[in-house]
Amino acid sequence: MLLLVALLLKKLKKKTEFDVELTELTDAKAKVKVIKVIREITGLGLKDAKALVEEAPKLIKEAVGKEAAEDIKKKIEEVGGKVTIK
Repeated sequence: MLLLVALLLKKLKKKTEFDVELTELTDAKAKVKVIKVIREITGLGLKDAKALVEEAPKLIKEAVGKEAAEDIKKKIEEVGGKVTIK
């Protein structure tokens, strides 16, 4: 019974932190543009940003607010990436 109550309370809690994952590129031609946006968002160097894009699916940012996650998703999808918010 307590387990059931605990599970219900967990479901009722509103999620406040989200992980943003680059799932894939929608177009291979968009790779350079997505790398540029990843560098802007994460502050990574060219080599690391390129590796992140090539190794998709890969987390871009962890534990960010909903608005920030939506903003990141919008920026990446505008240039040809596919993003999942978890």
